[in-house]
Amino acid sequence: VSQNVYDSGTGHRLLIPQGTKLFGRYDSEVSFGQSRVLVVWTDIIFPNGSTLQIGGMAGSDAQGYSGYRDKVDRKWLQTFGSAILIAMIGTGMDMAIPQSSTLATQETASDAARRNFAETFGRVADRTIQRNMDVQPTLEIRPGYKFNVLVDQDIVFPGIYKG
Repeated sequence: VSQNVYDSGTGHRLLIPQGTKLFGRYDSEVSFGQSRVLVVWTDIIFPNGSTLQIGGMAGSDAQGYSGYRDKVDRKWLQTFGSAILIAMIGTGMDMAIPQSSTLATQETASDAARRNFAETFGRVADRTIQRNMDVQPTLEIRPGYKFNVLVDQDIVFPGIYKG
């Protein structure tokens, strides 16, 4: 807590002193495209060591949006790099393997090997790309990030703070 918090009735009773800490939980299940860390605050830990449980109050940023947004690593290279690399390898293979010049309708051994290799490579490429599409972004909230706690229910204090 960066500054003292006083009661809303008179503005004179100290309820939460500067230096108080908040304890909470965050949702570690980050999905593709997500850019905010969702946080719920559960406890206020006062400088004198006492604790007040506040349930689960959501964290919001300075503009009032739910969650916190700071640094986001979407891992674009990991997500799309493999698709580009696989496409380049596939194109290179198509160019390197000569096409069969026979006019017969019967498939030659080299044609069968080429077709089998291409099908297998295609299946592996599809699985690799799908796995990399499921990569979660890394969300980082750096020290000093300023945020708010959305007080959505009454907090009953046992009295004014006495350090």
